[in-house]
Amino acid sequence: MAVEELDLLVVGGGKAGKSLAMDMAAAGQRVAMVERGMIGGTCINVACIPTKTLVNSARLLSVTRRAGEFGITGADFPAIDIDLLRARKEDVVGTMVAGQRKSFLASGMDLVIGQARFIAPRTVEVTDDAGTRRTLRGTNVVVNTGMVPFVPDVPGLRAAGPLTSTTILALASLPSSIVIVGGGYIGCEFASMLSIMGVAVTVVQRGASLLPREDADVAAAVADVFASDGVDVRLGVGAASVVRAAGTVAVKLSDGTSVTAEEILVATGRTPVTSELGLDAAGVGLTDRGTVQVDEFLRATADGVWAAGDVAGSPQFTHASWNDYRILKANLAGGSWSTKDRLIPYCVFTTPELGRVGLSEAQARAAGHEIRIAKMPVSAIPRARTVGQLDGSWKAVVERGTDKILGVSLLGHESSEVIAVVQMAMLGGLPYQQVRDAVITHPTMAEGLQLLFSDAFLEK
Repeated sequence: MAVEELDLLVVGGGKAGKSLAMDMAAAGQRVAMVERGMIGGTCINVACIPTKTLVNSARLLSVTRRAGEFGITGADFPAIDIDLLRARKEDVVGTMVAGQRKSFLASGMDLVIGQARFIAPRTVEVTDDAGTRRTLRGTNVVVNTGMVPFVPDVPGLRAAGPLTSTTILALASLPSSIVIVGGGYIGCEFASMLSIMGVAVTVVQRGASLLPREDADVAAAVADVFASDGVDVRLGVGAASVVRAAGTVAVKLSDGTSVTAEEILVATGRTPVTSELGLDAAGVGLTDRGTVQVDEFLRATADGVWAAGDVAGSPQFTHASWNDYRILKANLAGGSWSTKDRLIPYCVFTTPELGRVGLSEAQARAAGHEIRIAKMPVSAIPRARTVGQLDGSWKAVVERGTDKILGVSLLGHESSEVIAVVQMAMLGGLPYQQVRDAVITHPTMAEGLQLLFSDAFLEK
């Protein structure tokens, strides 16, 4: 079979890969991008965009139920219409996918739909649904295949046909009750959303707290919000076995108790898409987690091969993959942009949402920093009062001596927006006093940072 020679071959159309492919093709390079069929990648199709569209609907439902508090009448008994909800989600996703396809074609890249498998260094064989094959070889190759939901090997779990963060987006109806196995970011987002929509939610978390990367007090604050929303949180237990029968799912837990619900959602992490790629034929090594082994410049172990996004072990956020694209673009042009010491914020889109950047208190202490802690309730912020969103608390970690902000955890209204303010201050190396003393618009949630870093809330 004839080999098609390319300047750049991208395997997997995630955020980094598709952005790089379009840029290089528009610049006149011979570029092909192989995608199994999810045009636009995971984020647009089955992750960030559809889930946050649904989260927004849940939040609107929550506020509408409280309409009387805001002086509005005639909004009694609002409810979710699953068909309308699905139609809105599909419209948002469909519009973005169509835009992606248009951009791909306009760039001049060759979009190849099919399954890629490496057969030699920098060379893949692509098979489409009709069985047609093409062989492509790139001077440079980027692997950007992402991750998929992981289903653990629990007796009876796979046979029960559990929902995942992908399949739950296609539900024809809302279940009356659901067990969510896993209390990390994905599990918590779905727990928050579904409980607001009227589903009875039980979260089973093997660890001692929800959101294990967060400080114990921050995770406890999230659990408190869940409790007020009626979510049943079971900590320190795992799923021991699962049985589906007569329209229900029975989950036996490791402590001998059991939980029964109409549905079960597995949210125990994600696994890299590498097993079917034949990377050994290309001399590309993998880590113990199955991700592509890369150095700080995103170079794989084989000459001319790079990786980006989740599959390269980068933080599992679209904005991290976007930064990977910028690093790849610079380094393919001869640069030396490193992934080390990146300040990557993130947000857990529960209601209220949790925004985080930098070090937690536990991480700062483990790293040997002498620190001061600032903590305050969101209810102290005037803007939170005006919008009637008082749940949550803010926490900051400040280094003694330098007064530099090491990190913040913001649980509350619009934390995903406020977190960027702190990130900019940290990138600029500003002491906390410059944030405290800045003239910030009133009344906004960002104004709350002045309170957080004031003498009233920052320990001496």
